[in-house]
Amino acid sequence: MSPRCSAAGSSRPSRSGDREAFRQHVVAALKGIAAVDEQTAKQGAEAEERFLKSFPFHPDLTEVLYSKWTQLARFQRTRGVLRTFALALREAEKWDTSPLVGPAVFLTAPGKDGLSESLREMVAVADTEEWEGKKQAWTGILDNEFSQARRIQIESVGLKNREVEQAVVATFLHSQPVGQNARTRDLTVLLGSVRPDKIELEKGLARWSQSSYWLDDLYTAVSEGQLPGTWRLGNRPNLTQMHAVAARNIPDDTVRARLLDDIGRTKALTANASAAGVRVHTLPTRPKDIEDDGAFHYAVLGPSAASESGKPSAEAKRFLDETTGSDRPRVYRNAVLLLAPSKDGLELAMARVRDYLAWEVVREEVKKQQKDGNVDPARAQTMQINIDKAKGRIPEAVKQAYSIVVTVSEKDEAQAFKITVTEEPHFNTIKADNRSRIQDTAITAEALLPDGPYNLWRQGENARRVKDLSGAFAQLPHLPKMLKASAILDTLVDGCEQGTFVLRLTRPDGTSRSWWMSRPDENALNDPAMELVLPETAVLTDIAPALLAPNKLPGLWPADKIAVKAVFDYFGGQTVVQVDRGGYQEPMQIPKAEQTVVETAIGTAVAEGTIWLLSGPASILGEPIPTGVLNASGTLCVPPAPIAAAEILPENLKDAWKASVASGLSVATALSVKAGKTLPWKTVRDVISDALQARFLALDAGSQAWPCDFPSAQFAKFRVAGKTTLPPPTPPPTGVLVAVADLEPSQVQDLGDIMPKLLEVKTKNNTPIRFQIRIEMGDGKTMPSAETAQKANAILKGVKEGLQLQ
Repeated sequence: MSPRCSAAGSSRPSRSGDREAFRQHVVAALKGIAAVDEQTAKQGAEAEERFLKSFPFHPDLTEVLYSKWTQLARFQRTRGVLRTFALALREAEKWDTSPLVGPAVFLTAPGKDGLSESLREMVAVADTEEWEGKKQAWTGILDNEFSQARRIQIESVGLKNREVEQAVVATFLHSQPVGQNARTRDLTVLLGSVRPDKIELEKGLARWSQSSYWLDDLYTAVSEGQLPGTWRLGNRPNLTQMHAVAARNIPDDTVRARLLDDIGRTKALTANASAAGVRVHTLPTRPKDIEDDGAFHYAVLGPSAASESGKPSAEAKRFLDETTGSDRPRVYRNAVLLLAPSKDGLELAMARVRDYLAWEVVREEVKKQQKDGNVDPARAQTMQINIDKAKGRIPEAVKQAYSIVVTVSEKDEAQAFKITVTEEPHFNTIKADNRSRIQDTAITAEALLPDGPYNLWRQGENARRVKDLSGAFAQLPHLPKMLKASAILDTLVDGCEQGTFVLRLTRPDGTSRSWWMSRPDENALNDPAMELVLPETAVLTDIAPALLAPNKLPGLWPADKIAVKAVFDYFGGQTVVQVDRGGYQEPMQIPKAEQTVVETAIGTAVAEGTIWLLSGPASILGEPIPTGVLNASGTLCVPPAPIAAAEILPENLKDAWKASVASGLSVATALSVKAGKTLPWKTVRDVISDALQARFLALDAGSQAWPCDFPSAQFAKFRVAGKTTLPPPTPPPTGVLVAVADLEPSQVQDLGDIMPKLLEVKTKNNTPIRFQIRIEMGDGKTMPSAETAQKANAILKGVKEGLQLQ
């Protein structure tokens, strides 16, 4: 038996010598109390003597019994105290190792529920008290509080001596008679003898104050983690208990309906998806709500689709596999990505919503109490803090719940995997996860060919529908999921423009149209009959005339001129050229085109001025080719460079002029002789028009209208337009040196800067210097306006009278 029990079992008062034998036990107990109570530590010897006189009983325990419990009608003073201790010690001495008789003696044995015999007797006394006309029901109150205390102790690391249960007993004792209370120090001093860790003790008491159903929340309304200053157990439910009761009574359907609203408001689940070109579905109710159209669909499913990693739910699989029913399977399964809640995350989110809704119920009850004047402002404020806190926890719980991605695997099976939820939007996280197999970058046209990495062609195929190729990525599970279905179509169009393959559209009447190295119009691209044809088997029905321009098609123009036959051969179906692909050469097959198709393209290109045709005496550019002129022996040339307007003036093209008059035909003939080949009429016509516009030439009086075609060129007559000829400069007199130069405005300023130096030379050498200035305004083609000349002359007059532009 411990010294404490021996002393407690003695039937006669201890002598002074006897008490000294227990001093070491008192000192040990006081060390524990002083560690949690600064005031006891300061009292030193005074506290030691006080505890020694009371040993083995904790003096604060006997004091509360004598000072408070003796006020209860059924609790006799000395007899009641002694009987209470006797009952308590008879049970507790078997398991209580505390150095003092404290609150622990009123507990049941460890692992045993209910109230001890001594505590039941005290409860029977306390139950007779009335408060506001009602009797107390302490048994139920204490049972609940002990349950909360044991849970806290189990979850704590440093509470090994049932400290929170002792705090419940101590608070119960201090709460008698009804309306009495304990200070925090009253509790810590009573509990300190078992030497608890101060931090762990404060944490445990703080948790009890926040989870208790019966502590008066007038005092417990402090911030989470902090200790109240006052403790009192009462018969009135506090906000925590009201909340717990309300939570139990909220129907699951109500919680689920509210959760759906919160899911819809959680933007993180769908953020950035629409911007990536994805069609977003929030809480679809049926599989048919997600279209089966080949576009990329991202859906946030409801709680009924909750899944686990590796185990997609049946509901989630329905959205992935069906459209309007089980008999109508989804075709484009590879273009569907589903986000579902995890089962454990959903439970937490439901609990968070239930927690919030329960506080809303409590608020309504508190409002009713406020009308009766029964609610103090501190309690109402605590309630509002709890509402705000509970509401703020819901979005994060929803975000964390939605962590399961359901989609089609490479093996064409429904798969479910868990993502780590961060501050990033969910879609960003899913897109970055390799398991999603999402590709948001472009695919090269070469990758879509038969020898590409995606295996899109069957053996022997040379043509495929464009819609089948573009839809393959949404349909075939071994292919990556393309965020933008239009990206595949864009790749096909780019490949056509690059010449990688041919696009062909067959009309209902059996005729067709093709595109190669050009872009089809939108109507053609949207036609389901549009096909992709491999160039080695394609036959072009159209060639864009612009492609025949020099340096447009690889290998077609080795020089500035080529034979028409070379173009026919180029599209003969056997041509393979090497194309630079950015650092390496790659062979490119030129598709076949019938000669009539090539001739049509040449004719249009010549008429549009893209290329120049020489065929016998014919020289054609910028006009239709006459029938029979185009043949394999003809030559295609780079269009001649434009001729400067001054080149056809008499001094530069004498052979074209006779008696100061030239005709369109004579100019064309002279220019062709000078060039060594027959120039096209377009080139001659353009230079004559430029000369007329520049006022170098003017139509002669006997000329026909200009411009005209080549047959009428001989009737177009021109003469040199009137021009102002500057008189030659007067030769300087003998013995005079002259400096002449055209000066820029800045150089004129430089001349002004050096003027003093020139005058210094004049003075030192006694040599006269005269300055003459000539100012010319105009470009020699168009006479400056009278207004411009007037403004300039007004400025020049300020320099010297008579200095005027004329």
